[in-house]
Formats: sequence, structure tokens, C-alpha cells
Amino acid sequence: MNPLQVITSNYVINVGFLAWLSAQLIKTALAYIPNKKIIWERMVGSGGMPSSHSSLVCAIAVGIAKKLGYSSPEFAISLALAGIVMYDAMGVRRAAGEQAKAINRMVMDFKDMFLMVKEEFESIARGSKLEELEEETGEKRKVLKELVGHTPIEVLCGAILGIIIAVVVPIK
Repeated sequence: MNPLQVITSNYVINVGFLAWLSAQLIKTALAYIPNKKIIWERMVGSGGMPSSHSSLVCAIAVGIAKKLGYSSPEFAISLALAGIVMYDAMGVRRAAGEQAKAINRMVMDFKDMFLMVKEEFESIARGSKLEELEEETGEKRKVLKELVGHTPIEVLCGAILGIIIAVVVPIK
């Protein structure tokens, strides 16, 4: 059996992948609605509604339960890992996104403050009054990615999606 057949014949991998893909497609569609353009980063990016990580791990857990039973050690391990992934999505990764927002605001504020002080000194040196701060530099600045974590509702929706997909997709 070739490696592709091995991967595609694995029920647990199939439901996990299908749940992840479904969540990413929904996420991309929801990003399209307000922007009226496809944002391809949503297809592979983390964060947003629904959580594709939660969808993936819940589909895998339910798939293992269907295939091996709820009393199997594999189901217990997958359930524990699903809990860790979802906790991390709502906790650590969400906090990282909030910190990124704060840092991005600080960088903008410091840059604005620096430009204002620079303009003030230049106007004093010219002997004129400071009129209006103009940003003459067209430089690109690197910003931190802010959409990395999830709200509890995004995690819940991803989990429900994964569970539904695993329940609906039959075992071969």
C-alpha cells in the first residue's frame, strides 16, 4: 500500500482533516462577508471563528471513540489533548494576541511621539511654530500578528463543528 492510500484510508485522520478544512472554509467565508474580498490568509491562519484547532482535535477524539470505544486509552489520550489544545487557544494564544495588539499600539504611539518631538525641535531650530505633524516617511513597519487566539465562543463553535463532522461521517 502506498503512503497516500495509508493516510486516506485512516478514518481518524480523514474526519480530523475534514473538520479542520470545514472550519477554515467557514472562517474564510465569514471574513469575506464584511470585506467583499477573499482573504486567503484566513484559509491557513490561526484565530477567528470557528476554531479549526478545536474542530480538528474534537473530531479526532470522537473519531477515536467511534472506532475504538469510549473506554479505550486512545480516546482518553485524545480527549486530554483536545482539552489542552482548547485551553491553550483560549488562554495562552489569546493572551499573546492581546499582547500583540498592545505592543502594536505602543509602537505606533512611540513613533507618533518621536515624530512630534522631532518636528517640534525642527520648528524651534527654524524659528517657526509647530503647525501640523506630517508623516513624510512612507516606510513599512512590521506589526505583530494579533489574531492568534480564540474567544470561548470561537472554541465552542469549533468543537461543536468537529463533533458533528465526526458523528456524521461513517466509519468505512
